[in-house]
Amino acid sequence: MNVYHSKYNKLAGTSYREIEGKARLIYKSEVAKSKRNPYVRSAFFKKEKVFLALFWSHLNQKTRRCRKQRLKYFECALDLLKNTTCAPITKPNPNGRNELVHRFGGITKDSELFYVQVKEDLKSGEKHFISVFSPE
Repeated sequence: MNVYHSKYNKLAGTSYREIEGKARLIYKSEVAKSKRNPYVRSAFFKKEKVFLALFWSHLNQKTRRCRKQRLKYFECALDLLKNTTCAPITKPNPNGRNELVHRFGGITKDSELFYVQVKEDLKSGEKHFISVFSPE
């Protein structure tokens, strides 16, 4: 599997509150660029939109410790979504019949591996950023 080398490090911080504040600032800068649903344009999907809002509802289903670990990779994940041309691992979603899940691999600037998941609705063609996580 090819991986994308991000130009960013993980978000620094020791507490969940501190890391979430930094991640929300990055998210707000992306929200300001769009009028309705926040999105980024993905190089892999031929500059199609990848919507970001589903990430936060998915993240809130996790424990506080898990949320903190995932939010550390938020800036790297957005960089990967915007710029990667590496092919992901694509599988049908076990929870939805008309959906595909794309899993992209990435490496932070300080050489830590992480994965980004994007859900694609086959009927509408919409893509949603679901999750970012480390393999540990």
